[in-house]
Amino acid sequence: MKKLPDGRWVDEAPWSDDADLSAPERSDMDAPNWVLVWRKFKRHKLGLISGIFLLLSYLMLPVAGFIAPYTPNQRSADYLYAPPQSINLWHEGSFVGPYVYPTTATADLQNFRWTYQTDTSRPMPLQFFCEGNQYNLFGFIPSDTHLFCAPDGATVFLWGSDRLGRDVFSRILYGAQLSLTVGLIGITVSFALGIFFGSIAGYFGGKTDWFINRMIEILRSLPELPLWLALSAAVPSNWGPVSVFFIISIILGILDWPGLARAVRSKFLSLREEEYVRAAEMMGAKPGRVIRRHLLPNFMSHLIASATLSIPAMILGETALSFLGLGLRAPAVSWGVMLNDAQNLASIEIYPWTAIPMLPIIFVVLAFNFLGDGLRASLDPYKG
Repeated sequence: MKKLPDGRWVDEAPWSDDADLSAPERSDMDAPNWVLVWRKFKRHKLGLISGIFLLLSYLMLPVAGFIAPYTPNQRSADYLYAPPQSINLWHEGSFVGPYVYPTTATADLQNFRWTYQTDTSRPMPLQFFCEGNQYNLFGFIPSDTHLFCAPDGATVFLWGSDRLGRDVFSRILYGAQLSLTVGLIGITVSFALGIFFGSIAGYFGGKTDWFINRMIEILRSLPELPLWLALSAAVPSNWGPVSVFFIISIILGILDWPGLARAVRSKFLSLREEEYVRAAEMMGAKPGRVIRRHLLPNFMSHLIASATLSIPAMILGETALSFLGLGLRAPAVSWGVMLNDAQNLASIEIYPWTAIPMLPIIFVVLAFNFLGDGLRASLDPYKG
């Protein structure tokens, strides 16, 4: 019993509506499903950090040209294979602000390589919101303003330059626009085909299910990499970079849908026997409406988790094709194209920074996998 301020006594039984013990349980039961998913997802630290990292990465894509100090194909003939430069703040004990030291290239004719000497006596402050080569902001707004630039007589190669004197850091930012987008386009094609064929097979069954299953088994039995190579080699070499990009994305999506279709089929086989599906059919709902309004919403959480796990496979697929010279081609810039330029192991041994494009691929693929694990563990908020 508990005495209230007005002098009345009330029962604090755990089954009472006024009991404090039942408040958290009641709030959890009344909360929308997305709130329960978010509460559990926040406890998955790796998934949360990966989600923030991927969100920032995709938000950066439209303004990559503004962040990059150089355009992707801008060359510096005097700085071939320039090593990474550091941005410093202090010079000889005094604060100067962000600056770089100028470097001078000389040809080592004995070892057949470029060597660079750094002049540490002349700090050269960076310029911010400066004018440079033109690019398209958000893909269609011409602009020549960059976040930071090198001062006259110096360079700012944060991650070094390649064999043509192009800034690796700037090219990685521009390459992200294609390498990260190819997964989104590919997963859209894969989901459209996988959901269409999987839902038809699972809902109607019979001969339709048998035919779609045989088609899925045939596609899954084909070796994936040779099929990629064959389809990519069939793309005409005179096509532009944009056309090749979309074709590669569609090829990756077409080859990925059988696995999703099988998962959708197996789920629909169990859901179509539920009472709410039978009730909708008895009320005259057509198969298309039953699938869209009753079956797919109960399966959407699994589809979201599957998407986050399928996108990295498509990013790796584009990287592999471009690395082998059968995907995107210059002047297009992607992480796979950059690795294709750095496939000479002898040059990587001498200039190891040319292999830096491997790092964003590793980080993005790991982030998608961690995000997928977090979503998969959070989609059933009542479990665990």
